[in-house]
Amino acid sequence: MTRTPVKPSSISPEFYEKWTRDEMEERVRAIKQALGDKLVILGHHYQKDEVFQFADFTGDSLKLAQLAAQQQQASYIVFCGVHFMAETADILTAGHQTVILPDLKAGCSMADMADDEQVEECWDILTDLFGQTIVPMTYVNSTAAIKAFCGLHGGITCTSSNAKKMFQWAFEQKERILFLPDEHLGRNTAASLGLELEEMAVYNPLTRELEHVQTELKNIKVILWKGFCSVHQHFKLEHVETVRKRDPEMRVLVHPECCYEVVSAADDSGSTEYIIKQVKQAPSGAKWAIGTEVNLVQRLAQNHPEQTIRLLNDMICPCLTMNRIDLPHLLWALESIHSGEIVNTIRVPEEVAGPAKLALDRMLALS
Repeated sequence: MTRTPVKPSSISPEFYEKWTRDEMEERVRAIKQALGDKLVILGHHYQKDEVFQFADFTGDSLKLAQLAAQQQQASYIVFCGVHFMAETADILTAGHQTVILPDLKAGCSMADMADDEQVEECWDILTDLFGQTIVPMTYVNSTAAIKAFCGLHGGITCTSSNAKKMFQWAFEQKERILFLPDEHLGRNTAASLGLELEEMAVYNPLTRELEHVQTELKNIKVILWKGFCSVHQHFKLEHVETVRKRDPEMRVLVHPECCYEVVSAADDSGSTEYIIKQVKQAPSGAKWAIGTEVNLVQRLAQNHPEQTIRLLNDMICPCLTMNRIDLPHLLWALESIHSGEIVNTIRVPEEVAGPAKLALDRMLALS
């Protein structure tokens, strides 16, 4: 049965829940065919399979934003990810391109842990303590406003795969780094460069104080923002120890957003792309306990039945915000483009986009 197209302005995504999956998929394919190269759908690795299957490009957030910028023929970029990813895509794409997020409630709890007012306040406090000795650096998993702050203060962005290189660059600029918004990626990266835990402190935006200060202030080299990924924080040292006891041949592979104790105990750690690469090049019979988002681990297990792949913690649920975009929302967004009544456009104001791009460009020039 072929459904009659409807005007998105007259319905909500819930309208499509009355359709069968086959009907929705058929309509998505029809719209993709009708729009041709005017449309590009981006799918982050953490997305549900029902959405991921329709992605023209898949990858991590920065890779997808860069790919979107390369598709000059595309007028519409539908980003199946979360809000900060769509913002980055809007910053990097051309003026004639429109970025759309199928569900505006698809956010990132980590990115939301640092807002621009808190960071401005933090900066005032830290510069009173340390003077002009700090370079701000933000993980790309942050809002456009935080990227803009870094851009305006001579700082830079980083990804989980290039964080070490960006730290090295920052230390060539000044004595200290303020790392936003994930304390775990910051701590793990600093440790990989040989810094001691005593050389790091944590800034708590709620109390406006430095925590975990174990030395004189003059010896602190990295100030970590007190933020975390709501998924990766649930991987604990006890889960690594349980895997070791249950099957000593199973390798533990985790994302560096996990805490220091877990990353230190794991056999290996790396970005989402790194995790995928390690599994792809592993021999048949390889065994993995992977500490990262559920949808990705399950997809890796499905794609590599010749290996044993499981979650490091079986009790982990999918990222609730990453998991918000479903087939009804994707179809609703596509219908809006097809009808000319576009919904959920992501536009970063120029006064924010300009300095945010400075921070991104500094990173890209080093990558």
